[in-house]
Amino acid sequence: MQMLQGLTFLPKPLPPHSISIRRAVPFSSAPQTTVLVSPATALEGELSARERRQLRRERRERNAAISGSWREEVEERLAQRKKKEYSLKEMLNLDNLAKLGPQWWMVRVARVNRHEISDLLARAIARGFPDMEFKVYFPTILEKKKLKNGSYSEKLKPLFPGCLFLYCVLNKEVHDYIKECDGVGGFVGSKFGYKKRLINKPKPVSAEEMEKVFQRAKEQKQLHEENFISLEDSTNTNSKQDKRKSGDDPWASNVNHLAPGATIRVVSGPFSDYTGYLKDLDHTNEKATVGITLFGKESFVDLEVDQIAAETSRL
Repeated sequence: MQMLQGLTFLPKPLPPHSISIRRAVPFSSAPQTTVLVSPATALEGELSARERRQLRRERRERNAAISGSWREEVEERLAQRKKKEYSLKEMLNLDNLAKLGPQWWMVRVARVNRHEISDLLARAIARGFPDMEFKVYFPTILEKKKLKNGSYSEKLKPLFPGCLFLYCVLNKEVHDYIKECDGVGGFVGSKFGYKKRLINKPKPVSAEEMEKVFQRAKEQKQLHEENFISLEDSTNTNSKQDKRKSGDDPWASNVNHLAPGATIRVVSGPFSDYTGYLKDLDHTNEKATVGITLFGKESFVDLEVDQIAAETSRL
């Protein structure tokens, strides 16, 4: 076998276009965008402005066909968005309250002389705004109490102390006029505005709430009338029993013939069964001033003539 010597085998170099070099390509999670370019355009190189506009137009048409018209969706969302009725400046304007029409408003008044304040307020509004229709409602109950001397006292008791109700069309002029009246502290509402300009904006009372106010006033009035009738019936019954007892009393005598200093006995009323002496006797008003001892101290009380009887010694 013949051996070849002196021959050196060199590797055949690869053509430049066939060299493959691996490079580290960073991984990206962003989606890749594929641009469709016609072969003729790819041969020419970069796209012209007209072709780019054409591509964008085709892309919009393709997206609109898939997801619908984006313009219509935006317009629908804008239409559904809640719009502000008024700006901050308009909200601070009290003249906008007139747009609500006639409403019930709650007004704060002083607790002293509150009955007079309601009358004065009604007269002031009628004098300042003669053409305006309004109502002033001050719910009260006529409370009756029996005094020690047997008479009754009547007193108006307010259901809502310190406030009354006004029915009118309210604007800034009427609002400021009512606030300047004597005894009026303003309207019941809520604070509104910002730090430099903060106002108390009146809040109307709803029709349902006013119906509850009227119903409560009616119920309280009926309740007080029933209580007064029952109290009067019981008082009349006790008075008849006391008169019957004094008529049957063998020690009772005609009080009109008694002289000051005579010993008497109280037969009815809160001082029943007390013994004292007669200080003065008013025949015109049928009143007697009697001196009795209460808690170890002598006191004088005014009683009806039929509430006392002459004290005589037992036989």
